Amino acid sequence: MFNYLKQRNLMVEKQLISRDIRDKRVIEAMGKIPRENFVGPEHREQAYVDEPLPIGNGQTISQPYIVALMTQLLQLKGKEKVLEIGTGSGYQTAVLAELAGQVYSVESIPQFYYQAKHLLAGYKNIWLLNGNGYYGWKQHAPYDRIIVTAAPKNIPPPLVSQLKDDGIMVIPAGSPFGQSLYVITKKGGKIHQKAVSPVAFVPLRDEV
Repeated sequence: MFNYLKQRNLMVEKQLISRDIRDKRVIEAMGKIPRENFVGPEHREQAYVDEPLPIGNGQTISQPYIVALMTQLLQLKGKEKVLEIGTGSGYQTAVLAELAGQVYSVESIPQFYYQAKHLLAGYKNIWLLNGNGYYGWKQHAPYDRIIVTAAPKNIPPPLVSQLKDDGIMVIPAGSPFGQSLYVITKKGGKIHQKAVSPVAFVPLRDEV
């Protein structure tokens, strides 16, 4: 029988700790969550490889390192209200739920929304919405943290407006041929933007 736990432990050691993932809570969460449950049956034995995997509809589940990096950049302490744009398979959502107080996640593709609702049913601090993530989820704003798992060409103004003062947003942005991962902070109503690394994400759907 394929040993998923062994592969998960190797992923944590070789892909996270051996790089620049230092947040112990992030490492613990990713060592706990069975990533194989969040990919299709045909990809389960590849669940812990160091690359993104297809999940259907032209979408992917990010490689473990990118999930860990983006989560670490959020600097979660345990009580934050987090907005996630792009639920996808629900894996990143589960990681956030282990580390934050409340997670509000928006998914535009109905299939993923219903699958994630089933997979994440055990969590009591996750709320899902099937809608256009470009506009965020204004009903529950403002948010302490925002994470976006698809790349718009430019930072969506609705998301900036829903970020709390002193909040942090982690988001990839740019064209499919040149994207960067950004950390956006808001202080005194002013936005500060820092590029972290080049990345390659699927485009944010329904961008206007």
